[in-house]
Amino acid sequence: MAKSPPASPVALIAGPTASGKSTLAIALAEAIGGTVINADSAQVYADLRVLSARPSPTDEALVPHRLFGHVGATEIYSAARWAIEASASIAEAQAAGRRPILVGGTGLYLRTLLEGIAPVPDIDPAIRAQVRALPVADSHRLLQAADPAAAARLSPADTTRVARALEVVQSTGRTLASWQAERHGGIAPMIQLQPLIILPDRDWLFARCDARLAAMLDQGAATEVSALLARSDIPETAPIMRAIGVREITGWLHGHTDRETALAEAQAATRRYAKRQYTWFRNQPPPDWPRLAECDPGKLLAIFRLRYPD
Repeated sequence: MAKSPPASPVALIAGPTASGKSTLAIALAEAIGGTVINADSAQVYADLRVLSARPSPTDEALVPHRLFGHVGATEIYSAARWAIEASASIAEAQAAGRRPILVGGTGLYLRTLLEGIAPVPDIDPAIRAQVRALPVADSHRLLQAADPAAAARLSPADTTRVARALEVVQSTGRTLASWQAERHGGIAPMIQLQPLIILPDRDWLFARCDARLAAMLDQGAATEVSALLARSDIPETAPIMRAIGVREITGWLHGHTDRETALAEAQAATRRYAKRQYTWFRNQPPPDWPRLAECDPGKLLAIFRLRYPD
C-alpha cells in the first residue's frame, strides 16, 4: 500500500496583542521563504491600518502578506469567512513554494480554521434584532433559563457572547454548545502545524500596549476614526465600530471627553483585551503547543527554527 504524502508544514505564531508576533513572523518569513497570513480580526479592515497595528507598507513589502486590510468597513466579516480565505492563502503559498505563516491573536479564527465550524443555521433576523436590543443583564438572565451551562460559563457583562448564545438557542431550539459539538471541516488533520505561542511578562506587555496606543494617536488613529464617522453608510453597530479605540476616540472627536482621557480609556481597553487573550492562549490551545515568554525576535527565530527545522 502506498504511503500518504507527508502533511505540509504550516507555522503559527500566536499570542496577545502587542507581544511582538508580527515582527517575528516577518523575520521568520524572510529566513525560510514564507508568506505571512493574518489571523487578527481587526487587521482585516482596510480602514484601520494604524488603530489595528497592521504591518506598515514597508514591512509588507519585505515578504508576501495575505488577508491584511482586505475587508471594507461596511462588510460583516466572520470567522467562517476568514477560515475559507486562510485555507486558500495557505494553498496559494504552498503552490508558490513558500511556507505559510499564520500570525495573530484571534483565538476564534484559529480554532475555526483548525477544528472546523459548527453548522449553526442562519439566525432568524427578528430574533437577532430582539436579542441584540436587550441590555446584557436581561440577555444573561434569559440565557440562564434557556442555556444554564452557557450562562454559567460566560461573564454577565460579555455582551457579544451572551447575545450569540441566546439568539442561537431561541432561534434553533438547541444550545450553541450542542451545535459546536458537530464541527466539520477544519484543516488540522491535513497539515503539519508548527505552533508557537508568545506569552511575555504581563507588566512588559501592558506597558507596551500603553506605549503603542500613544503612538497610534500620534500616527493618525484619530484621522482613521474621523473618516469612519464621516461616512453615512457605516452604522454604529457595524463590527468595525467595535474595534478597540474607535469608541474612545469617537468620544473625544464628539467633544464628550478630551484627548488624554480618550487615550487612557483606549489604553485600559487594550490592556483588558490583552489580558483576555493571554488567558485564552495560556489555557485553551493544546498543552503541547510551546508557550514562550521570550520577546526578542532574534532569539525567538532561533528557537522556532530549532524546534521546526526545514
